[in-house]
Amino acid sequence: MAVSLLSHELSDLCLGKPALRSLSITSTIAEALEVLKTSDDNFVSIWNCDDDECCSRCVGKVCIVDVICYLCKDENLVSPSIALKQPVSVLLPKIPGLIIHVEPSCSLLEAIDLILEGAQNLVVPIKTKVFNNKRSKQQQKPFCWLTQEDIIRFLLSSIGLFSPISSFSIDTLNIISPNTLTIEYHSPASAAIGAISRALVEQTSVAVVDSERTLIGEISPFTLACCDETVAAALKTLSSMDLMAYIDCGGPPEELVKVVSAKLKEKNMNGMLQHFTVSMSCGGFSSSSSSDEEYSSSSMAAQVSPFPRPGRISRSMSYSARMVRRSEAIVCHPKSSLVAVMIQAIAHRVNYVWVIEEDCSLVGIVTFSDMLKVVRESFETMA
Repeated sequence: MAVSLLSHELSDLCLGKPALRSLSITSTIAEALEVLKTSDDNFVSIWNCDDDECCSRCVGKVCIVDVICYLCKDENLVSPSIALKQPVSVLLPKIPGLIIHVEPSCSLLEAIDLILEGAQNLVVPIKTKVFNNKRSKQQQKPFCWLTQEDIIRFLLSSIGLFSPISSFSIDTLNIISPNTLTIEYHSPASAAIGAISRALVEQTSVAVVDSERTLIGEISPFTLACCDETVAAALKTLSSMDLMAYIDCGGPPEELVKVVSAKLKEKNMNGMLQHFTVSMSCGGFSSSSSSDEEYSSSSMAAQVSPFPRPGRISRSMSYSARMVRRSEAIVCHPKSSLVAVMIQAIAHRVNYVWVIEEDCSLVGIVTFSDMLKVVRESFETMA
């Protein structure tokens, strides 16, 4: 069984994977935004296209969070229409090795090593059969990519092979990282812009805490990716607590929309104010069902309870068919087992789980990368 698992190639994991939606590196941010709003994927791949298709390579990926953080720059808030005309290349992080091209014959073990070295996405050619003159031949045409989630999901199907490690607690395995990105709930959300950009690259999140490090919620790139670019206005004008309410369940309370508009006007950010107003008038958010009283009571409850109350999940015209996530943090405890945390992360479609004590004080974070390190070490005894 162990030998069989180790012998798997990435082509086995690519079965059923959709072909990547791609854009040329010369495309504008506005063009990338249009693709993202109509895609089921949070990311669009960016390619350095060449006259020779064989030399074209994926050089990065972009999501709406990249656009939001870019628009948060003061000069871009003044004139977002000009900012969106810039080439999409300005959004790509200057970090080598995040996207790696591999062959379908690449082994599972090699893929895990690449991820542990820093790769986030492994770009794999999809093999398709082409019938020509009644003869079948293998021809590589489109590409798909594999993520840490894909690897973890595949490993879970054979989790019994990792016994007893899979039943050990994350505390025992020493994979809880105390190095977390945090911001206090009363702080301006704009103070978290740098942390959000970093969390996007690291595939984690920003914890929202109180003065005693009690976990209240999170500002997650995974949640922001389900919004539209006008969230940049809220990010620059609201507190961290209000921003969580703004992005929660896919749309903000009407009262917060008024607050954002007023503060944009106060700061003379007329370009973003116009962009924001047009988006709201076109049904940019499903705020019509959220009354001022509903916001006030839910905001007060959030300050009393460490986690937001369950709410109605709504969608609007500016949101794609992607799953809309809430700003409620996904948590576990130090004594939670490795397999339980893996399943929890997969179930909620996140790459991490926050670790808290019984009193909800933040201990740290466990990521897919941490889990893969443990799995990789166990391979040594299986080989």
